[in-house]
Amino acid sequence: MSTQQLLQQAQSALDQTQGILNQSLTWLKEQCISNDRVSASKLDEHQLVSYDLAWSSAEVTGARFALDYAKTVREQDKTGKDILLEEQMTLLFVAESVQNIKARLGFRLNNFGLTSESINALNSEEIQSFCTQQMDAKNLTDLGKKILELKGRSGIYLLEEQAQMMQEEFRKFANDTVMPLAEEVHRKDLLIPDEILGPLTELGCFGISIPERYGGIQSDDHEDNMGMIVVTEELSRGSLGASGSLITRPEILARALLSGGTEEQRTEWLPKLAMADPLCAVAVTEPDAGSDVAAMKLKATKTDGGWLLNGVKSWCTFGAKAGVMLVLARTNPDMSAGHRGLSLFLAEKESFDGHDFEYTQPEGGTMSGRAIATIGYRGMHSYEVFYDNYFVPDKNLIGGPEGEGKGFYFTMAGFSGGRIQTAARAIGLMQAAFERAVSYSEERAVFGKPIGQYQLTLVKLARMATLLTVSRQFTYAVGRLMDGGKGQMEASMVKFFTCKSAEWLTREAQQIHGGMGYAEETAVSRYFVDARVLSIFEGAEEILALKVILPALVQNK
Repeated sequence: MSTQQLLQQAQSALDQTQGILNQSLTWLKEQCISNDRVSASKLDEHQLVSYDLAWSSAEVTGARFALDYAKTVREQDKTGKDILLEEQMTLLFVAESVQNIKARLGFRLNNFGLTSESINALNSEEIQSFCTQQMDAKNLTDLGKKILELKGRSGIYLLEEQAQMMQEEFRKFANDTVMPLAEEVHRKDLLIPDEILGPLTELGCFGISIPERYGGIQSDDHEDNMGMIVVTEELSRGSLGASGSLITRPEILARALLSGGTEEQRTEWLPKLAMADPLCAVAVTEPDAGSDVAAMKLKATKTDGGWLLNGVKSWCTFGAKAGVMLVLARTNPDMSAGHRGLSLFLAEKESFDGHDFEYTQPEGGTMSGRAIATIGYRGMHSYEVFYDNYFVPDKNLIGGPEGEGKGFYFTMAGFSGGRIQTAARAIGLMQAAFERAVSYSEERAVFGKPIGQYQLTLVKLARMATLLTVSRQFTYAVGRLMDGGKGQMEASMVKFFTCKSAEWLTREAQQIHGGMGYAEETAVSRYFVDARVLSIFEGAEEILALKVILPALVQNK
């Protein structure tokens, strides 16, 4: 069978799978309709189904983008090969996704509003033959051998010229500067050193999401998510904690200002952010609220010339080093106002090193913080921050007087890019772990030959490369959608998908290392604990699945 026919089979299998998911989503919508609207409380009665449907939809969406990728690579191919590596990985991913979804739904058909007839569409002779062929042990082994020969590479990137130039520049910086420092930063729980911060500022790293008219490097007339993605990917490959997350906070603050700030605020703050002067932090999460933004309690009380902040924020990454914090606070004390009672402030302070800080204002207010000890993601420190009558002037209320009560919406605008960026962090981390796994599989010999020559290792590498490549192209495709003003829901999907994938891939890389994978002196142990945070921050996977992805899917039925 020709490659073209196989790709057509893959497309047909995906279409059948999507049809079943659509049937289940339509049924779920019918169960949750109240007063002609989808009821959030009724949807919560189907959380397990909702989570599985969100994950299955993310898999299918990733597979569709992977098929587009394989077709583009074929169009550009000049080798004349019967089947290209990118096509082989895509076919494998489609086959495994279809079988995963079939198993996920098949044992609880009634929970999904399906019947045995519904799922039988995936039991057709054509689909079964396709999946059997792609998931055959020999096919997986052959793919693993091809992957091993590439020495840590996995598929063509298909980047535009500008993005490729940025990739090369930041990959060199990651190799030469970040990687030699990464282990020490992690094992000694240090703050990111100036040897990393200084050059990244000169490279324009902090201005990637800021338009040129405000001193950044992004075009004034269109977004450039692809530039941000490839830079984040390469820096995360160097170290998630010591460089990969540096862009996140200035991007969130920049997007919030561009969305809701006054022109005076943009003119004052965006050029400073682009030069990392000051560095910034984001204070949104609270100890008792987590992802429930409407339940946040930190109070902002009006006073002469400004506002007084009182309360606690948690998981404020880079909180000590930052000279300004983006703080979401409750300006309407009536909790029934929910998210409509929240406003967004810029709270300035001095910069501190170390795990603890305390700053007292001339007005008498104080801000203090203590670093929360974590198993990974070290380099920036995440703080619990306490505000005691902390004064913020009126000019630092984002949006001015008209911005009061709109902080939630400005925050969401800020976080919109955080999800696609987190996907980029995940693929950078996966790439680093994959490279180490390939290298070690060639170096480590057991029972007389390198472990990379054994079938099980080859199968592991084949699946790792496939998941990495699909995650990357899924992320790139969503980045291009966002550059065109679309793709917000897909951004949540790709964050959900890549972050869970990173946990599995770094685990497999660690497993290939055996006992040494558990040793702190080996980089894969760091990759493994770093990967664990990805599914938690910038939108926990459960919140994305239940409150963002699934409601959007159901609403569209």
